[in-house]
Amino acid sequence: MSMNKVSSQDYSLKASLSLLRLYQEKMRTQIVARILIKALMAMPAPDFSLCLFLIPERVVIDIIHQLTNVFAWPMLFSCSDKWRSSSRNLIVLSHYLETARIHQFWEEAAKSRHMLETIPGFDQAIQAYAVHLLSLTYQRVPRSVLAEAVNMEGLALDNFVDQHVTKSGWLIDNTPNSQFITFPPSEFNHPELKKGIVNDVRLEHLGRIFPILG
Repeated sequence: MSMNKVSSQDYSLKASLSLLRLYQEKMRTQIVARILIKALMAMPAPDFSLCLFLIPERVVIDIIHQLTNVFAWPMLFSCSDKWRSSSRNLIVLSHYLETARIHQFWEEAAKSRHMLETIPGFDQAIQAYAVHLLSLTYQRVPRSVLAEAVNMEGLALDNFVDQHVTKSGWLIDNTPNSQFITFPPSEFNHPELKKGIVNDVRLEHLGRIFPILG
């Protein structure tokens, strides 16, 4: 996989893992950082963690050790090693995504634009993940909540909402003081739609189980 390949929008977890195995002895900063960025873009898939497992343990331990206080103070320690610095930033971003701290994610990502913008479509991938989280958790949200989650405002947000109204079935509810976005119903944001496990068990099956339990 060449530098052009890891910098494109094409992505293969299998290829990324193979490349990380190849570079285990000598981490090539630019390539490995781009692999981790693309794995981050695959959220909610666990690709980032899978890729991180193939980074030498001594490097990961060093990174985590320096991250001890990152989540207590909104800053990163300075690091002379470019590779460790890039990886540490990405681990912080991954942590924010996995814990649904999207606002903090965008604040931290703003400090690493030079690195993240090397991969086309990064913002769009994270915006899709943010919408995924919102639609799993809420039936509807104020426009301001959506704006913070996707890091958009103004005309850009208007176009984003319009696209999802057309493609994703969002509904818009305008009130005198605000605008609300309603997501399509699912078993996650409408628990009543979730099929109960008991309903899937037939009486004849229970009849076969009871003698065994007795």
